[in-house]
Amino acid sequence: MTRLTRSDLDALPAYVPGRNVADLARELGIAEAIKLASNEVPYGPLPGVVEAVTEAARSMHRYPDMGALALRDALAERLDVAADRIVTGCGSVALAEILVKATCLPGDEVIYSWRSFEAYPIIAAGAGATSVRVPNTATHEHDLTRMAASITDQTRLIFVCNPNNPTGAGIRKDALDRFLDAVPSDVLVVLDEAYRELVTDPEVPDGVQTYADRPNIVVLRTMSKAWGLAGLRMGYLVAAPEVAAAIRKVLTPFSSSTVAQAAALAALDQEDEVRRRCALVTAERERVTEALRKLSVEVPSSQANFVWLPLGDRAAAFASSCENRGVIVRAFQPDGVRVTIGTPEENDAFLAAAEAAL
Repeated sequence: MTRLTRSDLDALPAYVPGRNVADLARELGIAEAIKLASNEVPYGPLPGVVEAVTEAARSMHRYPDMGALALRDALAERLDVAADRIVTGCGSVALAEILVKATCLPGDEVIYSWRSFEAYPIIAAGAGATSVRVPNTATHEHDLTRMAASITDQTRLIFVCNPNNPTGAGIRKDALDRFLDAVPSDVLVVLDEAYRELVTDPEVPDGVQTYADRPNIVVLRTMSKAWGLAGLRMGYLVAAPEVAAAIRKVLTPFSSSTVAQAAALAALDQEDEVRRRCALVTAERERVTEALRKLSVEVPSSQANFVWLPLGDRAAAFASSCENRGVIVRAFQPDGVRVTIGTPEENDAFLAAAEAAL
């Protein structure tokens, strides 16, 4: 039979979503399972969002505003940047894909730390680009010195995930300054800040405030996490105007739906509530971290809404044991397990499952 798809995709792992809670509950014969695998915030939609979505749905038979002008203006005001520097899209991961598409031809190189966001190799391969994976340090952080040394004439784009998914490690300003100064001006650096609202370390810089004036820096953000819009898919980036204009040329038309735009605008009116919820998450993050350390797990400090258990080849067995107790976590075999911070009750259930598993 004639092959209809690219043969190099055979070696590419598929993106693995968190397991369905209803399926696990049915398997175990329990009323409800707990999902701590997908880095969602557990407190439901923000006030006013459901109402905005309901109203927007009345015009679903019409195409959305392709430029997302009202949303871009609102984001521009919040971030104190010009609106022509903002591009919205179907989550920050879709924008990351567009960035590779806009910068790379087949054979060009994309550098990223590993382990980092699991979509990076998929995105690079989809564009025919070559992945250059630089191993994390022993403390589960980006090895920025090795990443800088890995730049070649073929390097077109570098992903820097700050804080890093799945290890939670944040990159401090001094280290990031040195790295960015070492990157050639014709290489695009993408600061992936999907978890920025959860950062509590004052030394971990805000990419928009600190670096967005550099022509070769793009800052990625999402509204899926702290802003509670994971199911509606809304992300945005901040870039130099000429970079943003080029990205819009290859952006999937109408990729930001009417409903998602309305939800995002309503969510942006709830910044105080977002801060309150993030404070709840980060307080629980510290509690869970300390509890796991008392179980002799060397959990690194996290700046996101999850914690990393560097269990090595025990990762799959640990995750399976937790699932048998009704708690879904995310194993990254053979490196470790990522556990999303949930409500206090959910976290207590996880800690009990973790103690049994360990």
